[in-house]
Amino acid sequence: MKEKLTVYLETTIPSYLAARPSNNLVAAGKQEVTRQWWERRKGKYSLFVSELVFEEAGQGDSNAAEKRLALIDPIESLQVDEEVFRILRVIMASGLIPEKAAPDATHIAIATRYALDFLLTWNCTHIANAEILAQIDHYVSEAGYDLPVICTPDELFGEENLNE
Repeated sequence: MKEKLTVYLETTIPSYLAARPSNNLVAAGKQEVTRQWWERRKGKYSLFVSELVFEEAGQGDSNAAEKRLALIDPIESLQVDEEVFRILRVIMASGLIPEKAAPDATHIAIATRYALDFLLTWNCTHIANAEILAQIDHYVSEAGYDLPVICTPDELFGEENLNE
């Protein structure tokens, strides 16, 4: 029997799940897609987070933080180790991600280090950004690693239709 594919959940996933319903149509759509993915698809994958996801999810409004942390608490947490820092240095040295977004690059480094299949995120500025991913993939490959598929929840629905 085939093992489940692996998914690293970046912090935006529990954030959209735990957030109050948004009046912004785009944000509300992302919340709904994330909720549907969580309810219908998460069981098809082995899920992972990291120390960094716990740290970020615990910030901000205490009630929202509590909800985010409760969502990710049962998920296996990956350690940030020297190998993660090695990959992070490669990514940051490329100049493709600004220093202020080093935590975003850290999520990529963690999912890469542990050879996960997917990194799931709504962060399309520095993580799921098509303009930089091919270039980051080049640098990471040169360092001897394979970049995971980085995508949003709507891209990880497989054959299921969101309108079902």
